[in-house]
Amino acid sequence: MNSKTDSLFRFDLLAGDGDARRGEISTPRGVIRTPAFMPVGTAGTVKAMMMEHVRSTGADIILGNTYHLMLRPGAERVARLGGLHEFIGWPHPILTDSGGFQVMSLAGRRKIDDDGVTFRSHIDGSKHRLTPERAIEIQGLLGSDIQMQLDECIALPADRNDIERAMERSLAWAERSAAAFGRQPGRALFGIVQGGDDEALRARSADALSAMDLKGYAIGGLAVGETAETMLAMLEATCPHLPADKPRYLMGVGTPQNIVDAVARGVDMFDCVMPTRAGRHGLAFTRHGRVNLKNAVHAEDSAPLDGQSDCPASRDYSRAYLHHLVRAGEPLAAMLLTWNNVHYYQSLMAGIREAVSAGRYADFVGKAKEGWARGEAAGRAASA
Repeated sequence: MNSKTDSLFRFDLLAGDGDARRGEISTPRGVIRTPAFMPVGTAGTVKAMMMEHVRSTGADIILGNTYHLMLRPGAERVARLGGLHEFIGWPHPILTDSGGFQVMSLAGRRKIDDDGVTFRSHIDGSKHRLTPERAIEIQGLLGSDIQMQLDECIALPADRNDIERAMERSLAWAERSAAAFGRQPGRALFGIVQGGDDEALRARSADALSAMDLKGYAIGGLAVGETAETMLAMLEATCPHLPADKPRYLMGVGTPQNIVDAVARGVDMFDCVMPTRAGRHGLAFTRHGRVNLKNAVHAEDSAPLDGQSDCPASRDYSRAYLHHLVRAGEPLAAMLLTWNNVHYYQSLMAGIREAVSAGRYADFVGKAKEGWARGEAAGRAASA
């Protein structure tokens, strides 16, 4: 069943500028404006943020992680407690990944075969089995609005034979995931394009997934060691093979520059731990580039991160105070800088959507990159 026959889950394209797209994903839990950035709530929390603050930044959707939630507190427990939305206090859309990326990154702790993956928990060493069917079952127990197929993601660079094998296995798992997902009005299953850094394999994967007529498509296996140029080349090779009337989700990406470049190539959805992780390590993202609050140059700077922002964390606290919090190891540092970063990412997405609608996306990207470069150059000069 595709989005055209499920009035409860629908993707509408509203505007375009070149390959850049603006749209809306309608779900029973609310509308997701695209291009969209999904803050990562790995274990049921966007780290260092309260859910009402996440929502206040403009986020329409967050991401949860199957691997972490199946281990702790357990999908069955979350289901008994009313599902993930109720459990974490987020009544809006949630996308859950399948856990495949985390399992594949366990190296010596996992063994993969054509049926699935056996792995040992990073928490207590307990043994678990994840198959396409079990991944869908867990996501169903969590109650997520958008669910992901189980796939095999391998790090780059890799041998072409290994890339092809993982791509073919992921396609087989997509078929099994779709069968396990069945018909769930109002919810969506997304397939995941694999193929490493090989354009022909990417196109083959995208064509095969498109034939399955799923409600959306993700582009996986990138931001795993390749250059930004390679990532963009893979997007150029992949997006034309995906249906124009379905959302496209680039998994695990990325920096503000990665995002604006990927939107220009037709991507609609993103997630990344970067804004939250950076916030916990003293790094702020702003329209004037990145600001390292660990740097002593900020010790007596009374200016805020961005006096024109409508985010209290960006507007109401001086860089000197934020520097002090970071250097003192105060938890408030992570809270304020994460809030600033997530807000900046959402402001960037709002600017992208407005620019696409106005037909001035290239101009918007040029000005954004100019602001990032100018601000970071000034920051380097000040700290020299």
